[in-house]
Amino acid sequence: MATVVRIPTISCIHIHTFRSQSPRTFARIRVGPRSWAPIRASAASSERGEIVLEQKPKKDDKNKLQKGIAEFYDESSGLWENIWGDHMHHGFYDSDSTVSLSDHRAAQIRMIQESLRFASVSEERSKWPKSIVDVGCGIGGSSRYLAKKFGATSVGITLSPVQAQRANALAAAQGLADKVSFQVADALQQPFSDGQFDLVWSMESGEHMPDKAKFVGELARVAAPGATIIIVTWCHRDLGPDEQSLHPWEQDLLKKICDAYYLPAWCSTSDYVKLLQSLSLQDIKSEDWSRFVAPFWPAVIRSAFTWKGLTSLLSSGQKTIKGALAMPLMIEGYKKDLIKFAIITCRKPE
Repeated sequence: MATVVRIPTISCIHIHTFRSQSPRTFARIRVGPRSWAPIRASAASSERGEIVLEQKPKKDDKNKLQKGIAEFYDESSGLWENIWGDHMHHGFYDSDSTVSLSDHRAAQIRMIQESLRFASVSEERSKWPKSIVDVGCGIGGSSRYLAKKFGATSVGITLSPVQAQRANALAAAQGLADKVSFQVADALQQPFSDGQFDLVWSMESGEHMPDKAKFVGELARVAAPGATIIIVTWCHRDLGPDEQSLHPWEQDLLKKICDAYYLPAWCSTSDYVKLLQSLSLQDIKSEDWSRFVAPFWPAVIRSAFTWKGLTSLLSSGQKTIKGALAMPLMIEGYKKDLIKFAIITCRKPE
């Protein structure tokens, strides 16, 4: 059971909150001049002149989630590479395009290119990033692309030992072993020094993070002064000014997706923006790219129903099959404007 603390709203304790899919809001509390600590806050008692704070989920819950994520990708990464190649993320499409399978892989490269463009990463060679971290690296597609594009060194982290091993093998096969490396590590406790990287890259990994404040804090910590941070992630829609949570049907749909893909509670794009603002990061920008990824999930479903897809799926494991059966739920979430494919970028002050 969570520990509950009631604090009068007139208290001098500093509280930063942001809402999520659940009736409770996320928050972080600061009781002194030092760091923020993640907690949960309930708005239910606000009419009584107090805010109810709960401790964040137990470590056992986090460990269980991370184990599920690692096993899911241990099972499914080979299937994905076999069908879709080494980029384990959405493609970026023109809104009126009709695409073939080969174009889908090109669209995944465009997603990387458009993300760099949106973040205003300079094309001027003297301003290229020299060191990159890929947080939630999959089998290293983004890392290898970015290392080749910028002539940079890149390190990727993942919870999946299978992904890290395969990513390193692909780097060696492409002659990039001296530039790119991959390891198993927790994105919420990154094994890197403060200010180590010129470009901090997170392509569709934020949705797996159970503590969004800690996640964003780690991205900012390892970023060098002046570094660019790029977060591309699944979010739920922003809540209206009079809403405390999503509608029950929206929460139910997201819960089914969470159960299939080992996701914790979702948050909105504006929640990420508020977290970045709380860390005094600069040039914060965000945009909803849902319209640019619309063809992706239908294409993934079609690929699963090819002979190659079906035979690979049936041999991949129960977690992968469960994820495949949940793919129509993602389409439903996009069509009903519940799920948003968001890009959020910023720069660490120099």
